[in-house]
Amino acid sequence: MSDDLVGKPSPSRLEKLIGGALGAPSNSVLVGPGPGLDAAVIDVGGGRVMVIAEDPIFPAPGLPLEIMGEFTVHIGASDVAVTGVRPTAMTYTLLLPPGYPESDAALLIRSISRTAMTLGITIVGGHTGWYGAVTIPIVGGVTVWGFAEAGHWVSPGGARDGDALLMTKGPAIEASALLAVLYRGRLGGRIAPKALDTLCARTSEITVVKDALTAFAAGSPPAPPHAKGRARAPKAAPGNGVHAMHDATEGGVLGGLWEMAAASGLSVHADLDAAPVPEDIAALADALGFDPWQAISEGTLLAAVAPHSVDEVLAAWAGVGIKGWRLGSFGAGAEKSAVRRGGKTEPLSEPGVDPFWPLFFAGLSENAK
Repeated sequence: MSDDLVGKPSPSRLEKLIGGALGAPSNSVLVGPGPGLDAAVIDVGGGRVMVIAEDPIFPAPGLPLEIMGEFTVHIGASDVAVTGVRPTAMTYTLLLPPGYPESDAALLIRSISRTAMTLGITIVGGHTGWYGAVTIPIVGGVTVWGFAEAGHWVSPGGARDGDALLMTKGPAIEASALLAVLYRGRLGGRIAPKALDTLCARTSEITVVKDALTAFAAGSPPAPPHAKGRARAPKAAPGNGVHAMHDATEGGVLGGLWEMAAASGLSVHADLDAAPVPEDIAALADALGFDPWQAISEGTLLAAVAPHSVDEVLAAWAGVGIKGWRLGSFGAGAEKSAVRRGGKTEPLSEPGVDPFWPLFFAGLSENAK
């Protein structure tokens, strides 16, 4: 498998691949598929909307099944939570290889159920089966949704000119946690045992459910419903200080910034030097040779926030134990998106292949020997 075919395609490749193949058009779709748009928003009538998202989940060798179960729920729920809507229901498809122990399947299923219960999510359906084409246990898809009053939601495409750019936790949360688990036996002597423990423990940070719902609640209550439409994600309702949120998944923080800017039709200017890379993550990135700002970072929330609401959002995060930083701003007269790091400013490019995937699959190959 060549590196350029690993992981999610770039936004431009994905656009060519899908090419408008979205089935029957519907005026009830307020937010449909697009770069950086984590979830669809559908007008269901009666002054209500449904927010719905889907993701696949697969295990990392050495990762306990209980943690895979937690990922299954949190990764799907995060894509709904970035709209400010609390996820309330889900389905999932569990695909298992022939001979896979039923006791292990039950362990995974119960972990998914416990995690869903802690988030107030009801599992309403799905599919489970053993199949010859499957070589490892995977969740072929988890679908999560929730409902809200019309207007009481935001999207990654809702940033406004002059909004502040905020970030939680730091870069490469998911990449560092999973690669540390996968490569732990080969990192001796290059990374201190205590730092490895910290990295592996970051598996618990691979979620933005609390980050997103806390930020949205820190904004003032939104007002009237949005106008219907399909092409561009509507802006947040007047009065809500949080205008857009996005989970920095594939492509990492840099990819997430590009997607938010593209979805909003604005430029973004970010000073990455304003948020130091955590020491354990920097050590792993150096040892394995990847850019932490470009690596998948499920668990890192990016938010476009009105300047008058920045202090409230940062304080709300601090109140629940989540670190947050102000990185820059959207629009505000800048013609092209750019990032500053290491004291130098460079253009923000469309995300390409995430450096996590070549390292992940190389690690799998080594483990299989």
